[in-house]
Amino acid sequence: MSRTVILYTTAGCHLCEQAKSLFWPCAEQLQLRLQEVDIAESEDLVERYGVKIPVIATQQGAEIAWPFDQPQLLSFLKSNE
Repeated sequence: MSRTVILYTTAGCHLCEQAKSLFWPCAEQLQLRLQEVDIAESEDLVERYGVKIPVIATQQGAEIAWPFDQPQLLSFLKSNE
């Protein structure tokens, strides 16, 4: 069974594209699905994540904000299984 991880993003975010490219190998290894949430659709999310995106979050609320590399992301995802 795969679990879902959230990517807080917005249109035209080149850093978010980089984060996704780092995420996919981790997703394959850990059997994760990615749910993208556009922060522009919520004033609360813009306030919370406007200068931090991309942010990857678990369903339990643990978050890793940019900048991160693939080893850091993999470690975060493994430690929050």
